[in-house]
Amino acid sequence: MKVILLEDVKSLGKKGEVVNVSDGYARNMILPKKLGVEANGKNMNDLKLKNQHEKKVAEENLAAAKALAEEIASKEVIVKLKTGEGGKTFGSISSKEIAGAAKEQIKMELDKKKIQLPDGGLKTLGIHEVTIKFHPKVTGKLKVKIEEE
Repeated sequence: MKVILLEDVKSLGKKGEVVNVSDGYARNMILPKKLGVEANGKNMNDLKLKNQHEKKVAEENLAAAKALAEEIASKEVIVKLKTGEGGKTFGSISSKEIAGAAKEQIKMELDKKKIQLPDGGLKTLGIHEVTIKFHPKVTGKLKVKIEEE
């Protein structure tokens, strides 16, 4: 019997796949536990429409991420850092501070978890380019200018 999986089944397949299982396994395991539905004409059509919709949504998200990456490339954020004698810095700039400065200065919400900094954060004065991951396939660069406080 052909079955469309509604959830991942460990030794059988992933959600949305059409798999061939024995009639007893489908009747006693897959269907009662709502792990899958019979692969008849209506259910196959529903699966096809669902896959088309998911593909369209994924393309829209990718296009939005690309637009955001292009927009942020021309922006610059200024962050203050305490310094001592001879320009020696105290501490470092974290992704949380960069996200807060971006929200305040350029009116953009950036997820601090998606900002990629070198280990330990930014520790020197000057202009740094920070990588931001908007989508698994799209990254953008934001200029962060660190000035003395």
